[in-house]
Amino acid sequence: MKPHLFQQIDNSPLIIFRIFFGFLLACETIGAILTGWVKENFIDVQFTFNHIGMDWLQPLPGYGMYFYFIAMGILGLLVMLGYKYRWTLGAFTIMWAGVYFMQKTSYNNHYYLLVLVCIIMWFLPANTYASLDAKQNPNIKSLTMPAWCSWVMIAQVAIVYFFATIAKFYPDWLDGTFTKNLLDRSVKNETLHDFFTQKWFYLFIAYAGIAFDLLIVPLLLFKKTRTWAFIASLIFHIFNSITLQIGIFPYFALSFAVFFYPPEKMRSIFFKNKPQVTTIRETGKDYKSTLYYFFIPYLIVQLLLPVRHHFIKGDVFWTEEGHRLSWRMMLRTRNGFTRYKVVDKKTNEIIVYNINKKLTHKQFNSMCTKPDMIWQFAQRIKKEFKEVGRDVAVYANTSAGVNGAPMKKLIDPDVDLGEAKWNYFFHNDWILLHEDEQ
Repeated sequence: MKPHLFQQIDNSPLIIFRIFFGFLLACETIGAILTGWVKENFIDVQFTFNHIGMDWLQPLPGYGMYFYFIAMGILGLLVMLGYKYRWTLGAFTIMWAGVYFMQKTSYNNHYYLLVLVCIIMWFLPANTYASLDAKQNPNIKSLTMPAWCSWVMIAQVAIVYFFATIAKFYPDWLDGTFTKNLLDRSVKNETLHDFFTQKWFYLFIAYAGIAFDLLIVPLLLFKKTRTWAFIASLIFHIFNSITLQIGIFPYFALSFAVFFYPPEKMRSIFFKNKPQVTTIRETGKDYKSTLYYFFIPYLIVQLLLPVRHHFIKGDVFWTEEGHRLSWRMMLRTRNGFTRYKVVDKKTNEIIVYNINKKLTHKQFNSMCTKPDMIWQFAQRIKKEFKEVGRDVAVYANTSAGVNGAPMKKLIDPDVDLGEAKWNYFFHNDWILLHEDEQ
């Protein structure tokens, strides 16, 4: 009989996950410096496209962001070692959330997942074994944890994969258009490129992606299929790591497997000298309060956020409204252009405005087809002229295409975006719908 949610089980899965997790946090942050990601997104820019409502959140001046990321790397190692766990993980969570909300030019779903897992881990007793905290304070040392600690992690992973599956049921995925474009763009080796862009292969990748996202969690939950599912997961994520070069995410995703195996199995593999848990007892009320008053509401929110785009007018693939925070991962490419027209309201003079002096090449390409970023830059133009005493109207001439489709008008060119307000919860009428006559 499986243990009750509030009974104590061997905590080996949580402990080894903390060690993996801390190491990956360090790899992500130090790697961001070594690969030039920090330089490209925080050093070479005049400003960043932050999440709307967080205009105050901008990079540290000079080379400050290098020190910021080095500090996060050190904090990640301290989490791995279990030193001052609540403080070090709490500090990392705040700093990484700052990075996440500070820029969206290089938006990636795993940046969001890192924030969520950091929050989850902060509430869990992950420093009670194989940690410096437990060594310095034996009173906190424990061989067990509440059974729900594993189930919370499994629930989070299941939510990610479930919504990733649902999102793939759209024409450009089902006919292989997106996977063909993705492999065509990502694979540099000529021999592999010719192989990967054959129709049978990119269609296989498309449907294998659906099958993997849909079945991996159920197959990991059952003993008879667990090991085969883990092997499939290993192949899937290593393939993605090599072909797509998406940082730590494939290894991060693999690390969750420790929660699907029996705790005793994890103990026998990773902590051979750890005493075996022989008795199971129910936890105290403090653990129940954490589950009831934090994790259950948290998981409800996680189930609601990904469906919000269904309540927003228009196709999310086109408008992008409701796209983020919904596990719509690696689903589409966008291309297009944006030109701004700046008009002095007093004189009706059309002012020439050079975007290229304000944005890096990467920022320009990202901004050109994303309505929220187009609106944000219009607001910056408005503010820039206001600071020199000029009241201007800002119009955007934007055309965009999704997955290589013919381009259509994205933004109403007759709307002054400098005066337009951003609607956080519903459709912004100045974003033209894909089905509108153009």
